[in-house]
Amino acid sequence: MSSTSSRWGALTVLCAVIFLDALDVSMVGVALPAIQHDLGLSTSSLQWVVSGYVLGYGGLLLLGGRTADLLGRRRVFLVALGVFAVASLLGGVVDDGGLLIAARFVKGVAAAFTAPAALSIITTTFPEGPERNRALSIFTACGASGYSLGLVLSGLLTEIGWRWTLLMPVPVAIIALVAALKVLPKGREERAEGGHDLIGAVTISASMLLLVFTVVQAPEVGWASVQTIGSLVGVAVLLGVFVFAELRMRHPLVRLGILRSGHIVRANLGLLILMGSYVAFQFVAMQYFQNLLGWSALGTAMAFLPAGLLVALTSTKMGDFADRFGTGKLIVIGAAALAGGYAIFLGIDRTPSLGGMVIPGMVLLGIAFALSFPSLNIQATSGVHDDEQGLASGLLNTSGQVGGAIVLAAVTAVLTSGGGETLSIGSLRAAIVVSLVLALAGLAISATGLRSRKAAAVEQDDVKAYETV
Repeated sequence: MSSTSSRWGALTVLCAVIFLDALDVSMVGVALPAIQHDLGLSTSSLQWVVSGYVLGYGGLLLLGGRTADLLGRRRVFLVALGVFAVASLLGGVVDDGGLLIAARFVKGVAAAFTAPAALSIITTTFPEGPERNRALSIFTACGASGYSLGLVLSGLLTEIGWRWTLLMPVPVAIIALVAALKVLPKGREERAEGGHDLIGAVTISASMLLLVFTVVQAPEVGWASVQTIGSLVGVAVLLGVFVFAELRMRHPLVRLGILRSGHIVRANLGLLILMGSYVAFQFVAMQYFQNLLGWSALGTAMAFLPAGLLVALTSTKMGDFADRFGTGKLIVIGAAALAGGYAIFLGIDRTPSLGGMVIPGMVLLGIAFALSFPSLNIQATSGVHDDEQGLASGLLNTSGQVGGAIVLAAVTAVLTSGGGETLSIGSLRAAIVVSLVLALAGLAISATGLRSRKAAAVEQDDVKAYETV
């Protein structure tokens, strides 16, 4: 794309799609009780309406990113977006729980290809520097806004009917697909060398799928059960085979040298902690507001509104902030705000104060997302060659999705550790402590990347080392 207008037109379409991808992660949450009642699902089956999407999304992101590099980002993006629209339609009209879960899984798979393709289109279209930073900040803020506003939209749509939470993305996806056909260029784009690394694709995808499946099932079957332990051993074996194969392949799915770059590793750990801790906190907050306090679905959704609005309203400024202050400082401030938000919610009781706990806590979490999410995306793709932008974005998105599944499973185990179904203030606080501890760990990790002269020199050496491996 040579003209500025065409670049920013394409960005608009890509932002709409990443908004939808993120929206689907959280929007179904408030509608779950209505879905369970209408389709007659058990509690164990109901969780797969959410987990099915996460399985497809988190398990195949690396394959999606590499496929975009190899087959062409535009082609992969368009095909995956079409599949996403069809799966959304099917999910909204089916009357069988199994078919709904299957449709959610297919949507997750489609998102696993659209998300890294979209991000790599941006990073190969906008030159590295202020212009790319601004584009990435808008793009990632749309993703964060979609995730943050998902519960709000779900609350509104569930009042009409739960099927609308699944059907709403259909017209948006179709409009985005038509627009993408026009604004995304048909010209020849640079592609990565080599063919598909089938061994790498199968082993890493299988290991991610098995890992997400294991952590989702573990609270139900037991962390010490034969199934859980056997599955974790299987994950370790698959990852071992993957690493062994990647070190010997001429054109590996994941060039392991990318992990020698300190700022890329920090970015991936940062997003794993950000998404993991917040997905878990969101689940706990839903239990607290609805099941313990008896709030309505809409009232619960509105509690999350301050965080979502803050992210949406500050989206256009994050690129300028990154240029002025550097991503390292923004990530540290964001990590501190994240920990502060969780700490405030440790004061939960049966008569919560909106002005003293709910609103201040949500504002801090909104600040955390607004600062951290774009900055982590900028940092994760900085210094990466164009032919590996899909890989870099796939790694980052995988970290976020798998992190969410793992931490949610751990928090669920904490909530149910007493062996009963009745929630208590003590168990809810203990679950929030998990998110708080993770946030503090993220703060410590991000602090090592502060851009002092020494840190900047080390990061530059990381980039050089990455480029020569």
